[in-house]
Amino acid sequence: MMTKQLHVVSTGQQSREMFVKVVQRIHKYVDAIHIREKTWPAKELIDAIHALIEKEVPPEKIIVNDRIDVAYIMKIKGVQLTHHSVDIALVREMFPSLRIGSSVHSSEEAIIAEEKGASHLFFGHIFPTASKPGVMPRGLDNLKKVIGKVVIPVIAIGGITPENTKGILAAGSGGVAVLSGILLANDPLQAAKEYRNALDKAEEDDIIERG
Repeated sequence: MMTKQLHVVSTGQQSREMFVKVVQRIHKYVDAIHIREKTWPAKELIDAIHALIEKEVPPEKIIVNDRIDVAYIMKIKGVQLTHHSVDIALVREMFPSLRIGSSVHSSEEAIIAEEKGASHLFFGHIFPTASKPGVMPRGLDNLKKVIGKVVIPVIAIGGITPENTKGILAAGSGGVAVLSGILLANDPLQAAKEYRNALDKAEEDDIIERG
């Protein structure tokens, strides 16, 4: 059984220096670090990646949003694409070594993304979240539907807490993605440990229940 993954996604609310400082502390407890900073130019993204690697964050844990060129040049884990990004199939054809994530919002989008070569999916938001006020969450039932339509891992995002992680994994998710719950926590290291422990315990409980 593949270990359930903990992805941490940058919030757009921290300086590059603060982001790097926090990630340096927590990276041992997470599986992927997403740099999702829409206002950072390529140079700043590259500087951030250099800084993370200098702090001994493994490049195979680093994922950058949208910027395929930066991901390829820096030889990091991969890229996370959205609906406005370059087509997944073209990226897969031109950069076969990259791990390609795709953010989807329906079963139909999930099926298409997998067919085009996505390595994993982000689906959400699952629960209410301050980052999307007034927007109806998609919930666990829709998460289950998406998971049932694809083979590749589906990572749940949006309103995830250590307490609701068990339900996420029970739905069949490959893991969870967290933004402010870790990066903006009063104690990011303790928060990362709590999410990691919640994932590990939920996975252990599932193994026991399956006998």
